[in-house]
Amino acid sequence: MTDNNQNIILKTNNLYIGYKSKKKDIVVASNINFELEKGKLIGLVGANGIGKSTLLRTLIKVQPALSGSIIINNKNLAITNPQDLAKQLSIVLTEQLTSKNLSSYELVALGRHPYTNWIGNLNENDTEIINKSMDLVNISGLKNKKCYELSDGQLQKVMIARALAQDTDIIVLDEPTTHLDMYHKAYILKLLQRLTKETGKTILFSSHEIDLAIQLCDTMIVMKTNEVICDQPCNLIKEGVFESLFPKDLISFDNSTGSFRVSK
Repeated sequence: MTDNNQNIILKTNNLYIGYKSKKKDIVVASNINFELEKGKLIGLVGANGIGKSTLLRTLIKVQPALSGSIIINNKNLAITNPQDLAKQLSIVLTEQLTSKNLSSYELVALGRHPYTNWIGNLNENDTEIINKSMDLVNISGLKNKKCYELSDGQLQKVMIARALAQDTDIIVLDEPTTHLDMYHKAYILKLLQRLTKETGKTILFSSHEIDLAIQLCDTMIVMKTNEVICDQPCNLIKEGVFESLFPKDLISFDNSTGSFRVSK
């Protein structure tokens, strides 16, 4: 086995994603093949309705694949039980919390659930990991604040800390910058970039902030109408992938600056 293969943490083989129905399968995207390396920040981008959330839900086993395979840590996702998966992959979704009466600390502590007994008792190691996770995200000062007292940006950082406390190799985030202003969008994505470097974890996130993803990501997965492309941002720019992402009547991509602009 080559060093490169040893460094691959998640890969897809001829993956088809979509929805099963009694009459026929509805395919959202097909023939998806990519390999994600350990310790990288990976952005999943594409136009609205292209299937980003469907792909993420399939990768985290919330939604079954129509065909093909997903391999995490050299094991087929299809035969990975929920308990084992929870120790390999943690998730930060955009859904609202069902209870905001929890303190920030209590919410982060939920990340230890795969490792605690059925009562949920925390041992010294659990407490150490929870505190370290909050330190990494710079929210130790919010430890005793209730979640309903937090701003959207603060709550997002607490959710990221909970994923860190779960201590998995991979963290998956669905639209982590939703509801945030421009500063906090950049702050959260810059935070994710720092966390990959400091923890060695692989972080995969979906986003509409393509300009920011180009600047900060090691790798990007670009979903287009007829194909899914995975590569480094610089290579994607050279290949003209972003130029054809949106209709050119309103938005164009400037290769020299690596950013989108409104067409004149």
